[in-house]
Amino acid sequence: MRVGCPKEIKNHEYRVGLTPESAGELVHQGHEVWIESGAGNGIGAYDAEYKAAGATIVDGPDPIFAECEMVVKVKEPQAVERAKLRRDQILYTYLHLAPDPEQTRDLVESGVTAIAYETVTGPGNSLPLLKPMSQVAGRMSIQAGATALEKAHGGRGVLLGGVPGVLPGKVTVIGGGVVGFNAAQMAVGLGADVTIMDRDPEVLEKLGIHFESRAKTRFSNKANLEDEVANADLVIGAVLIPGAAAPKLVTREMLKTMQPGSVLVDVAIDQGGCFETSKATTHADPTYVIDEVVHYCVANMPGAVARTSTYALNNVTLPHALRIAQLGWRGALQANPHLAEGLNVHAGQVTYRAVAEELGYDYLPVNEAMTQT
Repeated sequence: MRVGCPKEIKNHEYRVGLTPESAGELVHQGHEVWIESGAGNGIGAYDAEYKAAGATIVDGPDPIFAECEMVVKVKEPQAVERAKLRRDQILYTYLHLAPDPEQTRDLVESGVTAIAYETVTGPGNSLPLLKPMSQVAGRMSIQAGATALEKAHGGRGVLLGGVPGVLPGKVTVIGGGVVGFNAAQMAVGLGADVTIMDRDPEVLEKLGIHFESRAKTRFSNKANLEDEVANADLVIGAVLIPGAAAPKLVTREMLKTMQPGSVLVDVAIDQGGCFETSKATTHADPTYVIDEVVHYCVANMPGAVARTSTYALNNVTLPHALRIAQLGWRGALQANPHLAEGLNVHAGQVTYRAVAEELGYDYLPVNEAMTQT
């Protein structure tokens, strides 16, 4: 198979879909790999390294979209990229379609076969292709929140860890999954006063056993959430419903109860955000203020630590890329039901139920899509 990797063009996105090592693995398996010139510059992987791995360097994205059977990316294709996609082509990347009707419409109209990293499953309903970026984003959320709390950045002027004689900052993490766990780890490490909220008693029990007295756990209902948000210096939104839009848990009314200069970091912004007042921002302009509360809602947080993120992502995406290249998308999905969960759009139809229900499309089950000619 001819596999192509264009340069990412989203604002301040420095990651790349294939590292030189990943390109080399594909070449070693007998596939042809095209890399857009400069695609890896953001992680310090230059054209010469890709050439040494056996890849072909091409100028600009057009040859990749025009001639490659599979396009491997990191972020969802932007409008100018979506216009280049075509029927019988495989797109393998993060998509986050539920809160993005424009992208969904363009992918449906293109006829492309789109496999989304974030809905590929693993044992125990895990999301192994989302996990490493959730780990990065969870850890980064505390760094970003700590910076936003500084007075020069519009915050309260609170040091999360405090100092002897001065209480530490209070951090509330909404959601005890991968993002929330990693956010709590970082906040606890800084010495903050940390509370993790979730609705699953088993999750709360596991978190309590892990953190012991270093972090508190609290059941997430409306009353408890209102109390936590009102008293927090930093609130991390770490809620995920796989493939679907995130629920709006922190309302505009709750903002009025918060201290001026408090900070909200919405890690769920890729899925529409879990704060009512969230809107996607970029690394170039990461924050805005509503009701004197600082909002940090960067939609590609891991892009700021591009090298770490790219290698962590390739560790989990490459095995599936190799299978797709070797067996074709149908063969790969038939051989691996976990990968089949990643199929979101095929030949003009939506094949992921949560996206179809959220955006009003007819739903085509994956097993039916795999039997279509």
